[in-house]
Amino acid sequence: MATGHIFIILIPIFFVILIGYFAGLFKAFNPASSKGLNTLVTKFALPAHLFIGITTTPRETLIQKWPFLVALMLGIIGFYIVLLVVYRLIAKKGLTESSMFALNSTQPSFAFMGIPVLGSLFGSAVVAIPIAITGIVVNAILDPLASILGTVGQRKQSDDTKGNLFKFTIKSVLHGLSEPLACVPLIGVVLTLCGFQAPKLLQSMFDQIGNITAGTALFAIGVTIGIKKITFSPKALSIAVLKAILMPMVMLGIALLIGLTHEDVTKAVLLVAFPGSAVAAMIATRYESLETEAASAFVISSVLSLITIPLLISLLV
Repeated sequence: MATGHIFIILIPIFFVILIGYFAGLFKAFNPASSKGLNTLVTKFALPAHLFIGITTTPRETLIQKWPFLVALMLGIIGFYIVLLVVYRLIAKKGLTESSMFALNSTQPSFAFMGIPVLGSLFGSAVVAIPIAITGIVVNAILDPLASILGTVGQRKQSDDTKGNLFKFTIKSVLHGLSEPLACVPLIGVVLTLCGFQAPKLLQSMFDQIGNITAGTALFAIGVTIGIKKITFSPKALSIAVLKAILMPMVMLGIALLIGLTHEDVTKAVLLVAFPGSAVAAMIATRYESLETEAASAFVISSVLSLITIPLLISLLV
Protein backbone atom coordinates (compact mmCIF):
# COMPACT_ATOMS: atom_id res chain seq x y z
CA MET A 1 0.00 0.00 0.00
CA ALA A 2 1.29 3.46 -0.87
CA THR A 3 2.56 5.59 2.01
CA GLY A 4 0.21 8.42 1.11
CA HIS A 5 -2.82 6.14 1.31
CA ILE A 6 -1.69 4.80 4.71
CA PHE A 7 -1.53 8.30 6.13
CA ILE A 8 -4.92 9.18 4.63
CA ILE A 9 -6.30 6.26 6.68
CA LEU A 10 -4.37 7.00 9.89
CA ILE A 11 -4.42 10.82 10.08
CA PRO A 12 -8.17 11.04 10.93
CA ILE A 13 -7.65 8.31 13.56
CA PHE A 14 -4.76 10.06 15.29
CA PHE A 15 -6.56 13.41 14.91
CA VAL A 16 -9.40 12.16 17.13
CA ILE A 17 -6.85 10.79 19.62
CA LEU A 18 -5.16 14.22 19.65
CA ILE A 19 -8.46 15.97 20.41
CA GLY A 20 -9.00 13.56 23.30
CA TYR A 21 -5.42 14.18 24.48
CA PHE A 22 -5.98 17.93 24.75
CA ALA A 23 -9.31 17.32 26.49
CA GLY A 24 -7.51 15.26 29.12
CA LEU A 25 -4.49 17.59 29.32
CA PHE A 26 -6.62 20.69 29.91
CA LYS A 27 -8.83 18.93 32.48
CA ALA A 28 -12.03 18.79 30.43
CA PHE A 29 -12.11 15.19 31.69
CA ASN A 30 -10.92 13.86 35.03
CA PRO A 31 -10.02 10.24 35.86
CA ALA A 32 -13.62 9.47 36.85
CA SER A 33 -15.17 10.80 33.62
CA SER A 34 -12.38 9.16 31.60
CA LYS A 35 -13.31 5.85 33.21
CA GLY A 36 -16.91 6.52 32.16
CA LEU A 37 -15.82 6.88 28.53
CA ASN A 38 -13.87 3.62 28.75
CA THR A 39 -16.90 1.89 30.26
CA LEU A 40 -19.15 3.14 27.45
CA VAL A 41 -16.82 1.64 24.84
CA THR A 42 -15.82 -1.65 26.49
CA LYS A 43 -19.11 -2.61 28.15
CA PHE A 44 -21.70 -1.31 25.69
CA ALA A 45 -20.70 0.06 22.28
CA LEU A 46 -18.01 -2.42 21.19
CA PRO A 47 -19.79 -5.56 22.51
CA ALA A 48 -22.92 -4.52 20.59
CA HIS A 49 -20.90 -3.93 17.43
CA LEU A 50 -19.11 -7.28 17.73
CA PHE A 51 -22.31 -9.20 18.48
CA ILE A 52 -23.95 -8.01 15.27
CA GLY A 53 -20.76 -8.55 13.29
CA ILE A 54 -20.59 -12.17 14.45
CA THR A 55 -24.28 -13.03 14.16
CA THR A 56 -24.43 -11.73 10.58
CA THR A 57 -21.48 -13.93 9.57
CA PRO A 58 -22.12 -17.33 7.92
CA ARG A 59 -21.43 -20.28 10.22
CA GLU A 60 -18.93 -21.77 7.74
CA THR A 61 -16.84 -18.58 7.83
CA LEU A 62 -16.74 -18.66 11.62
CA ILE A 63 -15.66 -22.32 11.74
CA GLN A 64 -12.82 -21.56 9.35
CA LYS A 65 -11.36 -19.05 11.84
CA TRP A 66 -10.00 -21.64 14.30
CA PRO A 67 -6.37 -21.22 13.05
CA PHE A 68 -6.71 -17.50 13.82
CA LEU A 69 -7.72 -18.37 17.39
CA VAL A 70 -4.70 -20.67 17.76
CA ALA A 71 -2.38 -17.95 16.46
CA LEU A 72 -3.73 -15.39 18.95
CA MET A 73 -3.52 -17.87 21.83
CA LEU A 74 0.15 -18.51 21.06
CA GLY A 75 0.92 -14.88 20.28
CA ILE A 76 -0.80 -13.38 23.35
CA ILE A 77 -0.86 -16.02 26.10
CA GLY A 78 2.43 -17.56 24.96
CA PHE A 79 4.15 -14.15 24.86
CA TYR A 80 2.85 -13.37 28.35
CA ILE A 81 4.14 -16.65 29.81
CA VAL A 82 7.58 -16.29 28.21
CA LEU A 83 7.97 -12.72 29.51
CA LEU A 84 6.77 -13.78 32.96
CA VAL A 85 9.42 -16.51 33.21
CA VAL A 86 12.23 -14.40 31.72
CA TYR A 87 11.49 -11.41 33.99
CA ARG A 88 11.49 -13.62 37.09
CA LEU A 89 14.78 -15.26 36.13
CA ILE A 90 16.64 -12.14 34.98
CA ALA A 91 15.21 -9.40 37.21
CA LYS A 92 14.68 -11.88 40.07
CA LYS A 93 11.46 -10.13 41.08
CA GLY A 94 8.42 -11.57 42.81
CA LEU A 95 5.59 -13.32 41.00
CA THR A 96 3.22 -10.36 41.35
CA GLU A 97 5.58 -7.83 39.77
CA SER A 98 6.59 -10.33 37.08
CA SER A 99 2.93 -10.94 36.22
CA MET A 100 2.17 -7.20 35.99
CA PHE A 101 5.27 -6.58 33.85
CA ALA A 102 4.33 -9.38 31.44
CA LEU A 103 0.66 -8.34 31.32
CA ASN A 104 1.40 -4.71 30.46
CA SER A 105 3.96 -5.82 27.86
CA THR A 106 1.35 -8.06 26.22
CA GLN A 107 -2.20 -6.70 26.37
CA PRO A 108 -3.10 -4.45 23.40
CA SER A 109 -5.71 -1.69 23.12
CA PHE A 110 -7.62 -3.81 20.60
CA ALA A 111 -10.97 -2.68 21.99
CA PHE A 112 -10.24 0.95 21.18
CA MET A 113 -8.21 0.82 17.96
CA GLY A 114 -9.40 -2.40 16.33
CA ILE A 115 -12.53 -1.07 14.66
CA PRO A 116 -11.15 2.29 13.39
CA VAL A 117 -7.78 0.97 12.14
CA LEU A 118 -8.71 -2.47 10.82
CA GLY A 119 -12.12 -1.24 9.74
CA SER A 120 -10.47 1.40 7.55
CA LEU A 121 -8.32 -1.29 5.92
CA PHE A 122 -10.76 -4.19 5.56
CA GLY A 123 -14.25 -2.90 6.42
CA SER A 124 -15.82 -2.88 9.88
CA ALA A 125 -18.04 -5.91 9.22
CA VAL A 126 -15.09 -8.10 8.16
CA VAL A 127 -12.99 -7.38 11.27
CA ALA A 128 -15.70 -8.04 13.86
CA ILE A 129 -14.75 -11.72 14.26
CA PRO A 130 -10.95 -11.20 14.65
CA ILE A 131 -11.57 -8.48 17.24
CA ALA A 132 -14.12 -10.66 19.05
CA ILE A 133 -11.64 -13.56 19.18
CA THR A 134 -9.03 -11.20 20.63
CA GLY A 135 -11.54 -10.06 23.24
CA ILE A 136 -12.22 -13.63 24.33
CA VAL A 137 -8.49 -14.45 24.58
CA VAL A 138 -7.66 -11.27 26.51
CA ASN A 139 -10.67 -10.95 28.80
CA ALA A 140 -11.45 -14.61 29.45
CA ILE A 141 -7.88 -15.96 29.64
CA LEU A 142 -5.08 -13.37 29.86
CA ASP A 143 -6.53 -11.01 32.50
CA PRO A 144 -7.74 -13.83 34.81
CA LEU A 145 -4.37 -15.61 34.48
CA ALA A 146 -2.43 -12.44 35.34
CA SER A 147 -4.75 -11.75 38.28
CA ILE A 148 -4.41 -15.29 39.63
CA LEU A 149 -0.61 -15.21 39.46
CA GLY A 150 -0.56 -11.72 40.96
CA THR A 151 -2.59 -12.97 43.91
CA VAL A 152 -0.40 -16.08 44.32
CA GLY A 153 2.63 -13.78 44.50
CA GLN A 154 1.02 -11.64 47.19
CA ARG A 155 0.04 -14.70 49.20
CA LYS A 156 3.58 -16.07 49.02
CA GLN A 157 4.90 -12.82 50.43
CA SER A 158 2.47 -13.09 53.33
CA ASP A 159 3.16 -16.84 53.82
CA ASP A 160 -0.45 -17.65 53.02
CA THR A 161 -0.33 -19.75 49.88
CA LYS A 162 -3.36 -21.88 50.60
CA GLY A 163 -6.35 -20.00 51.98
CA ASN A 164 -9.02 -19.43 49.36
CA LEU A 165 -6.78 -19.56 46.29
CA PHE A 166 -9.01 -22.09 44.53
CA LYS A 167 -12.06 -19.91 45.13
CA PHE A 168 -10.17 -16.87 43.89
CA THR A 169 -9.12 -18.74 40.73
CA ILE A 170 -12.73 -19.66 39.95
CA LYS A 171 -13.85 -16.13 40.76
CA SER A 172 -11.19 -14.61 38.45
CA VAL A 173 -12.16 -16.86 35.53
CA LEU A 174 -15.86 -16.17 36.03
CA HIS A 175 -15.17 -12.44 36.31
CA GLY A 176 -13.25 -12.55 33.04
CA LEU A 177 -16.10 -14.39 31.34
CA SER A 178 -18.62 -11.93 32.76
CA GLU A 179 -16.91 -8.99 31.02
CA PRO A 180 -19.07 -7.90 28.05
CA LEU A 181 -16.02 -7.99 25.76
CA ALA A 182 -15.69 -11.70 26.54
CA CYS A 183 -19.22 -13.00 27.11
CA VAL A 184 -21.11 -11.06 24.41
CA PRO A 185 -18.85 -12.20 21.52
CA LEU A 186 -18.84 -15.71 23.02
CA ILE A 187 -22.66 -15.77 23.04
CA GLY A 188 -22.61 -14.49 19.46
CA VAL A 189 -20.23 -17.30 18.43
CA VAL A 190 -22.40 -19.97 20.07
CA LEU A 191 -25.59 -18.61 18.47
CA THR A 192 -23.95 -18.43 15.02
CA LEU A 193 -22.61 -21.98 15.31
CA CYS A 194 -26.17 -23.05 16.17
CA GLY A 195 -27.42 -21.47 12.93
CA PHE A 196 -28.73 -18.13 14.27
CA GLN A 197 -28.49 -15.10 11.99
CA ALA A 198 -29.45 -11.66 13.32
CA PRO A 199 -32.53 -10.21 11.59
CA LYS A 200 -32.49 -6.69 10.17
CA LEU A 201 -34.44 -5.22 13.08
CA LEU A 202 -31.98 -6.58 15.64
CA GLN A 203 -29.10 -5.23 13.55
CA SER A 204 -30.66 -1.76 13.53
CA MET A 205 -31.21 -1.87 17.28
CA PHE A 206 -27.63 -2.85 18.12
CA ASP A 207 -26.18 -0.49 15.51
CA GLN A 208 -27.66 2.48 17.38
CA ILE A 209 -25.08 1.96 20.14
CA GLY A 210 -22.46 0.01 18.19
CA ASN A 211 -21.90 2.69 15.56
CA ILE A 212 -20.42 5.12 18.10
CA THR A 213 -17.55 2.73 18.85
CA ALA A 214 -14.79 4.03 16.58
CA GLY A 215 -14.83 7.76 17.39
CA THR A 216 -15.60 7.36 21.09
CA ALA A 217 -12.88 4.73 21.55
CA LEU A 218 -10.21 6.89 19.91
CA PHE A 219 -11.27 9.94 21.91
CA ALA A 220 -11.12 7.87 25.13
CA ILE A 221 -7.54 6.80 24.37
CA GLY A 222 -6.53 10.43 23.91
CA VAL A 223 -8.19 11.48 27.17
CA THR A 224 -6.41 8.71 29.08
CA ILE A 225 -3.03 9.74 27.63
CA GLY A 226 -3.68 13.40 28.45
CA ILE A 227 -4.50 12.63 32.09
CA LYS A 228 -1.59 10.26 32.79
CA LYS A 229 1.78 11.48 34.06
CA ILE A 230 4.69 9.58 32.58
CA THR A 231 8.19 8.60 33.63
CA PHE A 232 10.88 7.36 31.25
CA SER A 233 12.19 4.68 33.60
CA PRO A 234 13.98 1.59 32.20
CA LYS A 235 11.00 -0.61 33.15
CA ALA A 236 8.46 1.69 31.47
CA LEU A 237 10.56 1.90 28.31
CA SER A 238 11.09 -1.87 28.31
CA ILE A 239 7.35 -2.55 28.57
CA ALA A 240 6.59 -0.09 25.75
CA VAL A 241 9.26 -1.50 23.40
CA LEU A 242 8.22 -5.10 24.08
CA LYS A 243 4.59 -4.19 23.41
CA ALA A 244 4.95 -1.99 20.35
CA ILE A 245 7.93 -3.59 18.60
CA LEU A 246 8.81 -7.12 19.74
CA MET A 247 5.30 -8.55 20.17
CA PRO A 248 4.16 -7.77 16.58
CA MET A 249 7.36 -9.42 15.27
CA VAL A 250 6.67 -12.54 17.34
CA MET A 251 3.05 -12.63 16.14
CA LEU A 252 4.18 -12.30 12.54
CA GLY A 253 6.40 -15.37 12.93
CA ILE A 254 3.62 -17.37 14.61
CA ALA A 255 0.99 -16.39 12.01
CA LEU A 256 3.28 -17.35 9.12
CA LEU A 257 4.25 -20.62 10.82
CA ILE A 258 0.60 -21.60 11.33
CA GLY A 259 -0.14 -20.73 7.70
CA LEU A 260 -2.77 -18.00 8.04
CA THR A 261 -3.93 -16.24 4.91
CA HIS A 262 -2.17 -12.98 4.10
CA GLU A 263 -5.20 -10.98 5.22
CA ASP A 264 -5.42 -12.83 8.55
CA VAL A 265 -1.66 -12.43 9.11
CA THR A 266 -2.11 -8.67 8.74
CA LYS A 267 -5.08 -8.59 11.13
CA ALA A 268 -3.32 -10.73 13.76
CA VAL A 269 -0.15 -8.63 13.68
CA LEU A 270 -1.97 -5.29 13.82
CA LEU A 271 -4.25 -6.45 16.64
CA VAL A 272 -1.27 -7.09 18.92
CA ALA A 273 0.68 -4.07 17.58
CA PHE A 274 -1.77 -1.58 19.08
CA PRO A 275 -0.50 0.35 22.15
CA GLY A 276 -0.55 -1.16 25.61
CA SER A 277 -3.88 -1.33 27.39
CA ALA A 278 -5.17 1.07 30.04
CA VAL A 279 -7.01 -1.95 31.51
CA ALA A 280 -3.69 -3.73 32.11
CA ALA A 281 -2.35 -0.58 33.79
CA MET A 282 -5.42 -0.53 36.06
CA ILE A 283 -4.80 -4.17 37.04
CA ALA A 284 -1.23 -3.23 38.00
CA THR A 285 -2.63 -0.45 40.18
CA ARG A 286 -4.99 -2.93 41.84
CA TYR A 287 -1.98 -5.05 42.86
CA GLU A 288 0.13 -1.98 43.79
CA SER A 289 2.90 -3.18 41.49
CA LEU A 290 4.56 -1.15 38.71
CA GLU A 291 1.67 1.36 38.77
CA THR A 292 3.71 4.33 37.49
CA GLU A 293 5.68 2.22 35.01
CA ALA A 294 2.53 0.64 33.56
CA ALA A 295 0.78 3.99 33.11
CA SER A 296 3.91 5.49 31.56
CA ALA A 297 4.37 2.52 29.23
CA PHE A 298 0.79 2.96 28.01
CA VAL A 299 1.58 6.53 26.94
CA ILE A 300 5.02 5.70 25.49
CA SER A 301 3.69 2.75 23.48
CA SER A 302 0.90 4.99 22.15
CA VAL A 303 3.52 7.44 20.85
CA LEU A 304 5.60 4.58 19.43
CA SER A 305 2.54 3.32 17.57
CA LEU A 306 2.57 6.53 15.52
CA ILE A 307 5.67 5.04 13.88
CA THR A 308 5.17 1.28 14.15
CA ILE A 309 1.58 0.98 12.90
CA PRO A 310 2.12 2.91 9.62
CA LEU A 311 5.33 0.91 9.11
CA LEU A 312 3.57 -2.42 9.67
CA ILE A 313 0.72 -1.46 7.37
CA SER A 314 3.15 -0.50 4.62
CA LEU A 315 4.95 -3.84 4.98
CA LEU A 316 1.88 -6.07 5.30
CA VAL A 317 -0.93 -4.55 3.24
